[in-house]
Amino acid sequence: MQMNDNDTTLIPGNDTPPLADKLQPIAGHERGLRTTVSGVIQSSGRTRTLAAGGERGKMRAADADRDRVVEFLNTAYSEGRLSREEYDGRLENALSARTYADLDQIVTDLPVARATVVTPVAKTNGLAVASLACGLAQFVFGPLATIPAIVFGHLALHQIKRTGEQGAGLALAGLILGWATVILAMVLIVSLAISVGMHGTTHTP
Repeated sequence: MQMNDNDTTLIPGNDTPPLADKLQPIAGHERGLRTTVSGVIQSSGRTRTLAAGGERGKMRAADADRDRVVEFLNTAYSEGRLSREEYDGRLENALSARTYADLDQIVTDLPVARATVVTPVAKTNGLAVASLACGLAQFVFGPLATIPAIVFGHLALHQIKRTGEQGAGLALAGLILGWATVILAMVLIVSLAISVGMHGTTHTP
């Protein structure tokens, strides 16, 4: 029996969306290919261009993100929110999506999609970790780690401000430890110089 492409009725006892069995096993092969123009999805026979910008949208999506979108589409289809044609097109786009913006465009008109599907977790800046590590290493290796702690700390804060990564506290701690060592060293040098000068004056005939 031939079914209409827009028919949303599921066969009793089989609530699996029509293309899920065919596309899921080859997800790894499909993800490297795009079936539609970037930034455009098909909806009810009409082409809609959905905007998704910002730094988050440019980030690369992981396989787990694509899988969550597929699960969300399966739920939306079973609830009757998507026709068969819409589901098929969005499923193919989800498996080939490369960025969070691509995934957002697929589910942006579905309830609570953006809040539950593709929310990336900000990572900790590596230079911030290195700054703190060098700051603590001063207690073992002495002033050899002081300059790296300061340099890494300043670079980390600059990167965090630009990328929104976590680790500002770690970078600040590394900077404090580094500059504290520099200030302490300067105080000791000045004190030693004054002490030597006073000692020399005392022994002058």
